[in-house]
Amino acid sequence: MARRNAPEVNAGSMADIAFLLLIFFLVTTTIETDSGISRKLPPIEPPDMEDVTLKEKNIFEVLVDDAGNILVEEKLMDVKDLRQAAIQFLDNGGGNGNEACDYCRGPRDPESSDNPDKAVISLQNNRQTKYKNYITVQNELVAAYNFLRNREANRLFGTDFTAMEKAFNDPEYPQSKKDKLEDRIKIIKKMYPQKLSEAEPKR
Repeated sequence: MARRNAPEVNAGSMADIAFLLLIFFLVTTTIETDSGISRKLPPIEPPDMEDVTLKEKNIFEVLVDDAGNILVEEKLMDVKDLRQAAIQFLDNGGGNGNEACDYCRGPRDPESSDNPDKAVISLQNNRQTKYKNYITVQNELVAAYNFLRNREANRLFGTDFTAMEKAFNDPEYPQSKKDKLEDRIKIIKKMYPQKLSEAEPKR
């Protein structure tokens, strides 16, 4: 009796099916990405630009050590008091003449910052500083800027600065209104520019 040969399976379409499955998984799979802190880097300075000398009173020094302690101007401070201390420094308005600030509501201490444009917050960490503590301090310092920007935005335009930025970044917000909104955002940012400098971590 003759042996019957088994029918061959046509594998010509297997490559197409595998390719379609690969595309399907690439399209439907979500890839987790690490989140970070949103920061806009300063523009590249021209080579002939002169170094700017800052007065010591215009620098607000914040140090976070490896134990999570916060030193502000070399004095120990609780994190719950950091935001108010930063607000008082930024809003001090201690300058005179061309450096005077007519919208600042601070104590106008001549030993503290002249105006918001001159005020710089210098943040420094140890190499062993915990990430959680670093983020907490960052949030408090940024919240100080947002508080002052919201205050002036409400005074001038009757709305929060954060709400203006959210509307400007909303793709569904009418384009016809964005130009006016952008001008208002620039005005507030000029009044309280975010000058948050991070020094190289200490060993």
